Amino acid sequence: MVHNDMSAQPKIHIPHPTARPGEEPDFSYLALSGAGEIERPPTDSSVEDIEHLSFKLVRVLDEDFELKGPWVPDISKEQLLESLKMMTLVRAYDDRMYRMQRQGKISFYMQSLGEEACSIGPGMVLRDSDMCFPHYRQQALYLMRGTGLLNMMCHCLSNTRDFCRGRQMPVFYQHAKGNVFTISGNLTTQYPQAVGWAMASAIKGSEDIAASWIGDGSTAESDFHQALTFAAVYQAPVILNVVNNQWAISTFQAFAGGELRPFAARGPGYGIPGLRVDGNDLFATYAATEWAAERARNGGGPTLIEFVTYRGGAHSTSDDPSRYRPKDEWAAFPLGDPLARLRGHLEKLGYWSEDQQADLEAEMKQHVTDTWKEACSYGTMTDGPWLDPREMFEDVYEEMPEHLKEQQQEMLSLEED
Repeated sequence: MVHNDMSAQPKIHIPHPTARPGEEPDFSYLALSGAGEIERPPTDSSVEDIEHLSFKLVRVLDEDFELKGPWVPDISKEQLLESLKMMTLVRAYDDRMYRMQRQGKISFYMQSLGEEACSIGPGMVLRDSDMCFPHYRQQALYLMRGTGLLNMMCHCLSNTRDFCRGRQMPVFYQHAKGNVFTISGNLTTQYPQAVGWAMASAIKGSEDIAASWIGDGSTAESDFHQALTFAAVYQAPVILNVVNNQWAISTFQAFAGGELRPFAARGPGYGIPGLRVDGNDLFATYAATEWAAERARNGGGPTLIEFVTYRGGAHSTSDDPSRYRPKDEWAAFPLGDPLARLRGHLEKLGYWSEDQQADLEAEMKQHVTDTWKEACSYGTMTDGPWLDPREMFEDVYEEMPEHLKEQQQEMLSLEED
């Protein structure tokens, strides 16, 4: 006889954020390891032997701003000071562009506030000949690769100096000469592209590798799984980064599966090592990338890295985070602020001071202001000079198809009339 136990029926589970507006921030769901607690295995370790690294958290910089453990990388004083300068510059740039959007000077913007170390650490490790496939919070990476602040501003203005010639949304930067691929609004397309580029590099016998970045929400896209499959099967020399900033717009990271297992833990399921890393620790992001890059260059294949961080600002200028999370949540994030942590370390070593930081912030703010004025001289949304409409037909196809030639001729005829 079969008894129907109503309490044993299947139930659907709806993930919920740990805190909503008006509530106390709650990050108890984050499994944190102490700085220096996690061993650094050889880069040729088998996936099975290091699977636990996808559940732990690689950390180097402790709460007292001291470096701990086997993951401490060799970074010079000059590199550290340059990293602090880059973080400060990006924050000044983000602040200016966010305010310009609010004033109607640009149409759209996305800040990288709180996630700077996820770009700068890897950017310091990767070679100029390596190919980067970023997402839209890698302002620092673009600057490190020589894109130029002026060019980035002009792109956001869609003016006559815009390197996308008005064909892309703001913040969808590109820099072919710096080996940085164009950002796409279609989430996660850069992952399989990075894997394909890495496969081609290996086929050509090159030591160059690829690296890509996506957000936690993008791990739910099919491109994520297809990229991991190809990377694992063909042992592509690629570093696949997941920037887990806890929120995919207004959707908590649990909706992408983050409450079930760490995103890094998806790697071993494909036969790819996974590293879960403190994304607000510049030293940890550097060390993890260095480990993965060495493994890739030596024929060890791909690595999946999860940078645990927090999105300090809104998802974009179209978003109001106060509607779905506590206003003071970033201040309560247990891994802190990457800029403040790096600055604290430098001050502890006697390399930096509060006065020097104040001077640097003033310098970067002035630099951004001066650059903005120059960018506006090439046109804005409300003031010329304007892009020539005839350019819409150029630089699209190698050979212009007949239907576009007809449209171009029609436009020229209208101009003549």
